[in-house]
Amino acid sequence: MTKAEIVEQIYERVGFSKKEAAELVEKVFDIMKETLAQGEKVKISGFGNFVVREKNARKGRNPQTGQEILLEARRVLTFKPSLVLKNILNDEAEGNASSSGDGAASSGAEEGGA
Repeated sequence: MTKAEIVEQIYERVGFSKKEAAELVEKVFDIMKETLAQGEKVKISGFGNFVVREKNARKGRNPQTGQEILLEARRVLTFKPSLVLKNILNDEAEGNASSSGDGAASSGAEEGGA
């Protein structure tokens, strides 16, 4: 789902104009970005938590050359879904089981980027 699709859903379900819906979505995302940039968590009840984590500098390898390189310290964004969201995803997965029959579903526990 894209930002434009979220705006469209708000327009259809809430009754805001498309302009108002777009402004609302932009403001919500701006607030979330500002909060995360300050290193704070964003907790959305019934949905999950967005958390900024500090990763220490470490040694790594270039997979093509095998050359050892130093990976600098950095901050990464992780998402941990709430139990409510996990249950919804797993109930859907059980109801729409694939022909493989293994019932495994990706939890999407960590997402990067914004």
